[in-house]
Amino acid sequence: MSDQLQPGPGAMKPATAAKKLGVYLPATPEEFQASAVTREQFAALQSDPPEWLVELRLNGPHPRDVVARKLGVSTSGLTRGDVTDALTTDEIRSLLAAPPQWLVRERSTQAAVRAENARVNKQKAADARKKS
Repeated sequence: MSDQLQPGPGAMKPATAAKKLGVYLPATPEEFQASAVTREQFAALQSDPPEWLVELRLNGPHPRDVVARKLGVSTSGLTRGDVTDALTTDEIRSLLAAPPQWLVRERSTQAAVRAENARVNKQKAADARKKS
């Protein structure tokens, strides 16, 4: 692997690879964090994930976007709920089992946003049909 700061052609920084793999970079092995990842290495990680990658995906700690998705809120909602650290799968399950008020509020907000987006998309589709 080449140097992290200057990945060669066809390579990506560890942060990019971690994001694409859906894992929290600081929880990955040091050798992963210290080196660029080539396309071939990335493909191998996806097709035949090593034990550390399987473990991180199952149990975390998870990056913010994964935590938000699992909780059914936005990443901004996590911030409003003062969730600033990566969470494990068990911590996420605990929050879902006994949701604090901020989580109930943010899930409601997220549901309203999704409903509004669906309404707007339906209206756009109806307008497009009228024009054609």
